[in-house]
Amino acid sequence: MKKKISILGATGSIGISALSVIDKKKTFFNIILLSSNKNFKVICKQINKYKPKYYLINDFKTYKNVKKKYKNSKIKILNSLGLNKKKIKSDITISAIPGIAGLIPTIDVINKTKKILIANKESIICGWNLIKEKAKKNKTDIVPVDSEHYSIRELIKNNKIENIEKIYLTASGGPFLNLKISKFKNIRPKDALTHPKWKMGKKITIDSSTLMNKIFELIEAHKLFNIPLSKIDILIHPNSLVHAIVKFKNGLTKILYHDTSMIIPLANAIFDGNLSIKEYFNKKNDSNSFPDLIFKKPNKKIFPIIKVIKRINEFPSTPIILNSANEVLVDHFLQKNIPFLSISKIIMAIMNDRNYKKYAIKRPININQIKLIDHWAREITLKKLKKFK
Repeated sequence: MKKKISILGATGSIGISALSVIDKKKTFFNIILLSSNKNFKVICKQINKYKPKYYLINDFKTYKNVKKKYKNSKIKILNSLGLNKKKIKSDITISAIPGIAGLIPTIDVINKTKKILIANKESIICGWNLIKEKAKKNKTDIVPVDSEHYSIRELIKNNKIENIEKIYLTASGGPFLNLKISKFKNIRPKDALTHPKWKMGKKITIDSSTLMNKIFELIEAHKLFNIPLSKIDILIHPNSLVHAIVKFKNGLTKILYHDTSMIIPLANAIFDGNLSIKEYFNKKNDSNSFPDLIFKKPNKKIFPIIKVIKRINEFPSTPIILNSANEVLVDHFLQKNIPFLSISKIIMAIMNDRNYKKYAIKRPININQIKLIDHWAREITLKKLKKFK
């Protein structure tokens, strides 16, 4: 029997990678739902190729245009308000909408799917308690598919948390790992978007260059696996081949090594590890040799944002504020409104704002409370960035 699969964020890098996996085993899957924001050309291409039962479009103008184009089609075109009204059921749902925008759709599909492969770290950072509670109620499995957390999940299988001494998340170091500090003031968006190892979306690529992506992953690991933050650390690993290291109290250390392709954790998560990766991933240099692996601690001068690590657990909603502020700052950096170095400076300024504790101390129990904290963080970020232009 074919597995029913849905993809939230089908036109992004994760969504496209997931569809490339499905392409190799078309007879195994029935695509129920695809969703996107407003990439009209790619949306139409996906509708024509995959013929999903539903295509959900967030941007209203794009939704109207696509609905008009496919008015005589059997494919149902929905806008963002149409998901809860439909009895859409899937075996697997891939949650890959970037940013906090992915939180509500992720929560909405929990009772419509047996398993969620989650690539949206912001949803976990900002709303993990809501996701976890609803997933438990509906007996829905949550499987992380970013390379680091999929690796941790595999490494700690059949092990008790109390037996873990340390977990190391690895970071490539991004494009500026070896750049002279004096040249950081001249960094342009196109420089920061040139990642040495990974092909990713713009937002996550900028986060990789500041190391904010790894800070979010540290928070994500803490929440997903219920591991104390004191047991999680970051290592710079320019090879980008080891994705997680777990050191156990019994003296053994395990690593998970794989090539720099999201297809590998995605395909393994989709097929529960029962596959030959050569069917999905063509390695250009398929030799049996292994390169010398490099690991080192992050340089605080190159990555000043790591100062926030000491404070990410000081209040319940600190991660929400960090995420919201960072989304605004990355967007303004990409628009060339602020210099690269201002991203970390403004984040630290927000955490020292007189009203920060008032919002950070809150323990949100629903989406509206998360929205309130998110709104304050975005507003204060806009006010702060005017001083740093």
